[in-house]
Amino acid sequence: MSEANKKVALQFMEAMSTNNPELADEVTGPDAVAVAKGTTKFAGTRSREMMVGGIELFKTMIPTGLRFKIGNVTAEGDRVVVEAEGNAITAEGKPYCNQYCFVFTVTDGKISHANEYFCTKLADEVLWPMAEKAGGMHAIES
Repeated sequence: MSEANKKVALQFMEAMSTNNPELADEVTGPDAVAVAKGTTKFAGTRSREMMVGGIELFKTMIPTGLRFKIGNVTAEGDRVVVEAEGNAITAEGKPYCNQYCFVFTVTDGKISHANEYFCTKLADEVLWPMAEKAGGMHAIES
């Protein structure tokens, strides 16, 4: 079970890495939520629609994709922890290189919950102005 869950989590990471919302849609459960830990604008709880829609929005904000370099991956039971480093270039030509730790819960072969740990301050400084121009992160909520 842990290996199958690891595969699901890594598919979601691939979706984020390459701006592939269709793949994210395939591996995300119907009631999934993601919680970006922190206190800045990018912090907060996101619905499944925002998880998948955010990847769609990133196509315009980060055309290169986040280009994750996957580090440690640990799976136990229904939990998968993935450490990664992004190496992206924004649509405005700015580097966006953040470090991440994702804690996924996989239920019935789909992601049901994700805790995201990353430098939300860097995301606010580099990405938020572009997100606001696109209507903000709430613009992707359906």
